[in-house]
Amino acid sequence: MANLVRRTWDPAGEMLALTEAMEQLMRNAFIRPMRWPFEEMATVPPMDVVETPEGFTVKASLPGWKPEDVEVTIENGQLTIRGEWKQEEEHKDDKRQWHQREIRHSSFERRVLLPVEVEADKATARFENGVLTLSIPKAEVVKPKQIKIEVK
Repeated sequence: MANLVRRTWDPAGEMLALTEAMEQLMRNAFIRPMRWPFEEMATVPPMDVVETPEGFTVKASLPGWKPEDVEVTIENGQLTIRGEWKQEEEHKDDKRQWHQREIRHSSFERRVLLPVEVEADKATARFENGVLTLSIPKAEVVKPKQIKIEVK
């Protein structure tokens, strides 16, 4: 004789689970209110990294940043873009009264591991309209080389 297991539908149990889920949703909405949807993304600038046979082109979107507040380094095959935007200092003798202060002053750091050896000393950086563009050439040893075939 086979043992049959039957599940019966329990509407009260399912309603209880739904009620608990709704309570937690409401509790989280008021106790820990939702932050601005892109707040986390605002602190980490978006980047594009493109590889060509000659090297890499990296573009980082840095609207509102000044070139002097951004630092770019390449060490051991790792590209690091770091920025720090310091908040304006308030002085005790300052007569200003802030009514609203929403401009974020923060810092960021992005690291990208470059898959091949590059010539960091030949890299160039350009900052235009809030976009940092880096051109990083590959090392000669990793660039593809065409070998000419001799015909005899």
